[in-house]
Amino acid sequence: MYDRYYNFSGLPFQLTPDSRFFFGSSGHSRAIAHLVYGLAQEEGFIVVTGEVGAGKTTLVEQLWSQLDRQSYVMARVVTTRVSGDDLLRLVVANFGVPDDGGAGKATLLRRFESMAHEQRAAGRRCLLVVDEVQNLPLAALEELRMLSNITVDGRASVQTILLGQPQFRATLGHPDAEQLRQRVLASYHLGPLTEAETRSYVEHRLKRVGWSDDPRLEAAAFAFVYRYTDGIPRRINTLCSRALMYGAIEESHVITGPMVETTANELSQDLGAGLPAPQPAVALMPASGVPEPSGDALVRRIEALEQTCARQDRVFRRLMDLLSAMAER
Repeated sequence: MYDRYYNFSGLPFQLTPDSRFFFGSSGHSRAIAHLVYGLAQEEGFIVVTGEVGAGKTTLVEQLWSQLDRQSYVMARVVTTRVSGDDLLRLVVANFGVPDDGGAGKATLLRRFESMAHEQRAAGRRCLLVVDEVQNLPLAALEELRMLSNITVDGRASVQTILLGQPQFRATLGHPDAEQLRQRVLASYHLGPLTEAETRSYVEHRLKRVGWSDDPRLEAAAFAFVYRYTDGIPRRINTLCSRALMYGAIEESHVITGPMVETTANELSQDLGAGLPAPQPAVALMPASGVPEPSGDALVRRIEALEQTCARQDRVFRRLMDLLSAMAER
């Protein structure tokens, strides 16, 4: 809805990774450099870790958009807690290798090797991307290592990019992961954006959909975005999307700091949304031992509730008006 109100060409803060919105922060640019270096080695594993929502998948989307599609065939696996055999079947299936469900491991590996030979003959390299790798047991990781041992004309049949949350580094440091660890050619931990980068990130995504300072975002709005998201891109997307919705419903062409703060508090109350919880009102401790809010704090809380109820009523009426307008079309 807000994209129409502000005359955007699309939604600037979608959660789905899209290379068109890639923002080359200092951390993301270094991560891309590590990926490019790793790919140049044509073997082994490349590891990228980062917090939930840091932009790991977007990195791969950006990398894939830059690669020559005639030179690579890529398979992507988003893992849950699967066994080694199940992971092997997921990998070969995503490379288009036939699996009748009853084929044994040896048969699947022969079929995979045959596929790799065909791709190599056609001048293409096999690239495997495994996301959420922190969920995999060591036995499954060992299957990936064994797969990397298959060679075609003296070269590795597949190169693998492992994407995971920070705890995967502990798994990689386990003594039983020594052989896999020796095959890691490049590794990078993707951190959050700085406050300055957070502002640039928001403006970058807005400009991608035709934003020309409508709505105008106050400096305080950017400050609150950083404060409530800690510079994590997915959190930024969630908060900014809701803040723009707030602005459109209020028919405002300025996004203020209090608007972003109110939106962040509502997100925290609704679903958590990965945002810090709002700070409680200051309370006094009476003789009974049961805390009670102070008079001023209680008044502020009541006023805040009244304002929230009034805004929610406006939201409801605004949405009903929009739905009626769409129905008439």
